[in-house]
Amino acid sequence: MEAWFQEILQWLALPQFGLSTLFVVALVSATLLPMGSEPAVVGLLQLNPELFWPAILTATAGNTIGGAISWFMGLGAHQAWHAARQRRRQGLPLPANSKPPRELSRHERRARIWLRKWGAKTCLLSWLPVVGDPLCAVAGWLKLPFWPCVFYMAIGKFLRYLMMTSAIIWALPG
Repeated sequence: MEAWFQEILQWLALPQFGLSTLFVVALVSATLLPMGSEPAVVGLLQLNPELFWPAILTATAGNTIGGAISWFMGLGAHQAWHAARQRRRQGLPLPANSKPPRELSRHERRARIWLRKWGAKTCLLSWLPVVGDPLCAVAGWLKLPFWPCVFYMAIGKFLRYLMMTSAIIWALPG
């Protein structure tokens, strides 16, 4: 396992792959796929400490673009749901595999109210593990304004990378 990890670290450290690989890993990890980008950032910085700021900014850019993709996925899901709802209201036949609508739980209703109240600023929380990435999709579903959402996503993700990477590098010196 250690040999495999060292091989990955060496591959990430290659100048032609380091930051571009970090960008792709950060982008993919910001979608709804269960993946973390912090190990890639730390691995790159363990081998190339002089790339601290470029790595933080590259990871932030990739993760923010991934969050924007999640926002558009949420918007697309909302549009598909709305079209199905219109078909149901007009009495048109539904696809055979469609499910009946369900009531929102108390927690879902409260979350929706909270998200609508705070609007795009809730995307500051997109850095949170587990709930951050779906939060970007929910912002798209609720049709929160795109550019303010991206702005707040970028701030939250930048601060996460800065704090987490600094703490990990401080805890693992050398």
